Amino acid sequence: MSCLILIGMMGAGKTTVGRELAKRRGVRFVDCDHEIVARTGVSIPTIFEIEGEAGFRRRESQTIDELTLEPELVLATGGGVVLDPSNRDLLARRGIVIYLNVPPHVLWERTRHDRNRPLLQVENPRLRIEQLHRERDPLYRQVADIVVDGGRGNPGAMVRQIEKALSTFKKPICAH
Repeated sequence: MSCLILIGMMGAGKTTVGRELAKRRGVRFVDCDHEIVARTGVSIPTIFEIEGEAGFRRRESQTIDELTLEPELVLATGGGVVLDPSNRDLLARRGIVIYLNVPPHVLWERTRHDRNRPLLQVENPRLRIEQLHRERDPLYRQVADIVVDGGRGNPGAMVRQIEKALSTFKKPICAH
């Protein structure tokens, strides 16, 4: 089996769907953001405060590089992972990339009370989600092997859509 990599906006359900997908497939699940917190011992907002977004993105790239070498893994990435062209290339080469596409108004509902989202600590977070979605959606689609449209459905339904798509999916994977 190839590494399965979930991409999409914050609040798209990558962690929830990823955990369920990994459980059903009997493989390990890793959330990249949680892995970065475990490695550094500090929260994502603290990393942003001390190192800025650029520092966080460097840590994210290094973590993705290491984790995608593991063949039997479901990996949930951070929403901004696709901003770096080298990350997009790495994801495309090392796994099957699944884009969880969720409309901005649903993302807003899911994230509006979450204070651990540094990019949403702005005057108009709803507008910020819409801007980020407009900016990132083409990048997600560029790297995605499978696009799963989500929103109001439950995580189990999204997992079933992914499994159905994977059952007919053929992609040669280069692990290095």
